[in-house]
Amino acid sequence: MRKLLTTFLFILLASAAVPALPADSLEEDRKSAEQGDKASQFKLGQRYEAGKGVERDLDKAADWYLKAAKQGYTKAQTNLANLYRSGRGVDKDYDEAMKWYRKAADQGDTKAKMNISMMYASGQGVEKDEAEGLKWLEDAAGAGDTQAMVQLGIMYKTGKGVEKDYAMSTNWYQLAAAKGDTIAQHNLGLSYYTGKGIKKNYQESVKWHRKSAKKGYPPAEFSMGLRYAEGKGVKQDYSEVARWYKKAAKHGHTGAQNNLGVMYRKGQGVSQDYSEALKSFRQAAERGHAQACFNLGNMYLKGQGVKPDREAARKWFKKAADQGHKGSKKALESM
Repeated sequence: MRKLLTTFLFILLASAAVPALPADSLEEDRKSAEQGDKASQFKLGQRYEAGKGVERDLDKAADWYLKAAKQGYTKAQTNLANLYRSGRGVDKDYDEAMKWYRKAADQGDTKAKMNISMMYASGQGVEKDEAEGLKWLEDAAGAGDTQAMVQLGIMYKTGKGVEKDYAMSTNWYQLAAAKGDTIAQHNLGLSYYTGKGIKKNYQESVKWHRKSAKKGYPPAEFSMGLRYAEGKGVKQDYSEVARWYKKAAKHGHTGAQNNLGVMYRKGQGVSQDYSEALKSFRQAAERGHAQACFNLGNMYLKGQGVKPDREAARKWFKKAADQGHKGSKKALESM
């Protein structure tokens, strides 16, 4: 079996989400926790881990999670395992992490199952076993965990850890998308766009991209911009292209920042504005986007939105060239 992904794409160390905890409930939670109420002990652990209403203190978070975990509180067991696995508030201890993950998994906690999968994939606290890791991931997905479904979709799409199977990939995306998972909705839109694993359908592609984009997912916002630029699944509309690129750019999507810069430079869908183009290119270039580095270099070379500066142009061309950008290599040779 090919190497299982040791770092799950889009999935960080799985822990229970910390909900908004009103300050006026702090004393009630503390009183109940001290009296042995496991749910309140878990809430206090969350508070100290996140610094919600109290000063952040991972040692105290671990203490309260442990109290609740010993009473069999599933989410506390998973969160305590997370702390042991990362060495936050306690000494890093993969054996302890696995112990508590297993206790939570035995009670059906899907986040614990996902973390067990990752530990088997990377050999943390256990002998590395890719097949066992895949089994735990499938178990979590089968139990309805959308993050696990998305990860399986990615694995089947890329052939990492499993035999490449676009139909299976799309199937997992569909299941997670139907449950409202933002990433799955975007990825399902890509499946409909490429026609891999499912019949190509641009309208369906846009439908799922839009669902994801409305939740503020940057890649989906960027994809919406691309669909409007191409006129596939929607009527071509450069004002809509710019609108979606602006949303994605605001959320830090470097591709959108670069493309928005191009639109400002051309005056396409927006008023021509070299200063805005320069700003957008710089945002992406400073985060290493090769094409943006090249575009920024050209702005300096031509004096668009900035005084001509060959040294600055050379600097940005080199940054792009170092990433293999052919246009930048030619630009450097001609300078």
